[in-house]
Amino acid sequence: MSRLISVRIPATSANLGPGFDSMGLALDLWNRFELHITDEAAGRNKPNKPMVDVRGEGAHTLPRDASHLVAQTMLEELQRIDGERQPRGRKSAWRNRQAGLADLRASIRIVCHNRVPCASGLGSSSTAVLAGLIFAYALAEQAAHAGFLAEAGLIDRVLHRAAQIEGHGDNVGPALLGGLIVVSSQGDQVIAQRIPTPKMRVGVCVPAVDLLTREARAMLPTQLSRADAVFNIGRALLIVEALRSANGALLQQAMGDRMHEPYRLPIIPGALEARRRALEQGALAVCLSGAGPGLLVFAKAHHRRIGQAMQAAFAEAGVTARYWVMDTTDQGAQIEMGDRVAAAAAAFTCGARRNHPPRKR
Repeated sequence: MSRLISVRIPATSANLGPGFDSMGLALDLWNRFELHITDEAAGRNKPNKPMVDVRGEGAHTLPRDASHLVAQTMLEELQRIDGERQPRGRKSAWRNRQAGLADLRASIRIVCHNRVPCASGLGSSSTAVLAGLIFAYALAEQAAHAGFLAEAGLIDRVLHRAAQIEGHGDNVGPALLGGLIVVSSQGDQVIAQRIPTPKMRVGVCVPAVDLLTREARAMLPTQLSRADAVFNIGRALLIVEALRSANGALLQQAMGDRMHEPYRLPIIPGALEARRRALEQGALAVCLSGAGPGLLVFAKAHHRRIGQAMQAAFAEAGVTARYWVMDTTDQGAQIEMGDRVAAAAAAFTCGARRNHPPRKR
């Protein structure tokens, strides 16, 4: 079995308080995915599905067949790409290519080295979606080197497709591009802007609470008052400036939200008390990481002490919790082929707009 391509993708924290669905930050905690092609010939009674080997986080719970999100995304994107490239009036060529795709699927193996906890609010599903898309384009483009996405002009296409699959781009944006990303999506248009920020040390506390993003989203109100909307717009702009300029005092003052945290935090046992104790122990600001249940902590020092206080608060609510201390990162997805490593989005033009044709079915 030979390795074709490997990709490393960072964890992310989205929303960052008031920036609901519009901004996210890459964190120095990585998932690594490998795509292997078996040396034996396809067919020979082999199942027509990839086998997935999951190691680390989720090893005992994630599927190991074509329903795994990496494999599912890759296969569906390959099918979509193949449909777009179908030669009109050349059915024999189309059938031959379909047969070749089936043989290829039968010989695929994916290995996932997971360090990002699942269902934590740290973008584990975004790493899987991006890995599946990158693998699909590597196969479709018959990639020969690590910089193939940039060379083929596919960065914004991958960003668009990832945002379309995930439903929004505040996690997939920083996972692909790195750093602090402000993103807006409407229809087939994705606008992403990378904001240069200095490296920061943050803490992340993740309680063992089942809270899926779709469930957390269902709890939100369908309407917002003008006062609350104005509050969040102003605070989101201030958060971006605080992170850009490493202004801890501004970050401390500006962190606040009226769109989602008042509805989500109370349903996570111990979360409100954990946030209170983190601030009491010296944290500058605490917010939900994405839809939760994880909490993101900004602090200048004493990260471990803060983490222990948060874990104690969750324990008192009958919930175990894990705590990580990590840096933010300006690096996004990294592709390795052979002996070369390249940033997936090295040539991405931030702030670019792209419209794509509707998906063929």
